[in-house]
Amino acid sequence: METPNLDWGNLPFGYVKADYNVRCTYKDGKWGEIEVSDSEYVPLHIAASCLHYGQESFEGLKAFRGPDGKVRVFRMDENAKRFIRSAEGISMQPMPVELFEEMVRKVVKLNERFIPPYESGASLYIRPLEIGTSPKIGVSPSEEYMVIMLVTPVGPYFKAGFRPTKVCLSRDYDRVAPKGTGSIKIGGNYAASLNAGQKAHDLGYAVMLYLDPKEKAYLDECGAANFYGIKGNTYVTPASETILPSITNKSLRQLARDMGMEVEERHIPYEELSEFDEVGNCGTAAVCTPIGQIDDIDNGRTFSFDMNEAGPVTTKLYNKLRGIQYGTEPDTHNWCEVIEFDR
Repeated sequence: METPNLDWGNLPFGYVKADYNVRCTYKDGKWGEIEVSDSEYVPLHIAASCLHYGQESFEGLKAFRGPDGKVRVFRMDENAKRFIRSAEGISMQPMPVELFEEMVRKVVKLNERFIPPYESGASLYIRPLEIGTSPKIGVSPSEEYMVIMLVTPVGPYFKAGFRPTKVCLSRDYDRVAPKGTGSIKIGGNYAASLNAGQKAHDLGYAVMLYLDPKEKAYLDECGAANFYGIKGNTYVTPASETILPSITNKSLRQLARDMGMEVEERHIPYEELSEFDEVGNCGTAAVCTPIGQIDDIDNGRTFSFDMNEAGPVTTKLYNKLRGIQYGTEPDTHNWCEVIEFDR
């Protein structure tokens, strides 16, 4: 197996073409066989519902190569369940958990040579995507769907890696609408965040921290990731119907409980930012990223934390989670599946 000529230690979080992707089509009331493709393109009707009415959802999960040589996929059952919720949220055909997991295993095996080596700081990112493919000019759900899974080796989501970032906050942007699609993972949510994200980058910040879209009084999403704060021995994260339930955040909450911490999922008032010892954001791409400073660009107020290094609780949670993913920490909750390769 020829190793691709890649600088594993300096990969960005971006797209690198792997050898294959896998696809499965829903047609005539049933899911078909899994197909393997080496093409980066999908044939679509010009009136496909995904193009006109946004019938599209996606997921993100990772595979990791450990020091024992084994390849582990992290919590793909949770991604499969969230993939179902997203499909149902915009009237698409949900893919059964078993078929989703079969596709994940297949696409990882087909692209084994693109799984980064241990200690490179990189991983294999797996991107499942579902699109409505029926021609639609009138507004109605598609009758046919395609699920595509592609993979790409990626480095850290933030260029600084596991270092504190600067975040800004503004009331001029809403990520999603109340009672809208914020709790499911669809492309429209991310399209709606692009202007705010670009504004943050133009001002020199990593991401935009949103307030709730209704009252502008509580913390919401932090860029494309969940927010959390550490206050003494308590891990606090927002509870809201407009926030995407992060699988990484769910895992961190469990690890915090394992460490003897209290865990609170609740509304977090804006003013409480001044009371946290540590804050950060978390997600599949970002993992667990410390925030060193939050600037409210509307009123000039700054909430300062440690810009030099991650706090002790964030560091411990990060190391524990990464250890489980790479197989260097006991997987007591059975979160990882070891992929068996045909030799």
